[in-house]
Amino acid sequence: MNHLGTQRIETERLILRPFVMEDAEAMYRNWASDPDVTKFLTWPTYKSVDTAHEILDIWTKQYADNTFYQWAIELKELGEPIGSISVVEYKEHVQSAEIGYCIGKQWWGNGIMTEALKAVVDFLFREVGALRIEAGHDVANPASGAVMRKCGMTREGILRRSGKNNQGICDMCIWSVLKAEY
Repeated sequence: MNHLGTQRIETERLILRPFVMEDAEAMYRNWASDPDVTKFLTWPTYKSVDTAHEILDIWTKQYADNTFYQWAIELKELGEPIGSISVVEYKEHVQSAEIGYCIGKQWWGNGIMTEALKAVVDFLFREVGALRIEAGHDVANPASGAVMRKCGMTREGILRRSGKNNQGICDMCIWSVLKAEY
C-alpha cells in the first residue's frame, strides 16, 4: 500500500482532518464524555477534558508516521469536530484496512457518518491502494451496520463472542467492500 497518513478530505458537509491539541474541549464535549456514544466502543467514557488532552498529545505525535490514519470529523457549519474515524488496523500482506468510527449523539441519524465513511473508503482505495476495507459492530448496535450498508459494504457474517467493548464480550457483525466492487 502507498501509505500517505492522515490527509485532509473535504465532502459536501464535512472536513476530515488531523486532530490538533485545540480540539480537546470539543472532543470531550461533543462525544467522548457521553456514555451513550461510548456504549459500544472499546475505550471508556472520558471523565474529564484532561483525557482528551492526553489522547490528542499521543495522536498529534503519531501523525509523523504515514501509516497512522486518525481523522477529526469536522462539521463545516459548526467549525469543530463532532466525531472521529480511523484505520484501527491494516494488514499490509493483503492490502486490507479496518475502519472504526464514532460521532456525537446529537448528529446521529443525519447521514454524517455515512458521508465520512464513504470519503475514507474512497481515499483508501484511490490514494492508499487498499484492496479491501472492512468494519465491524456489536450485533446489539445495528445502526452502525446501517452506515456500513449505505457505504456499499457487504455483510459477511457474525463472529460469535469475538469482540469486546464497554458492554463486555460480544458477537461481532463483519462488513467489507472490495476495490474490485467499488
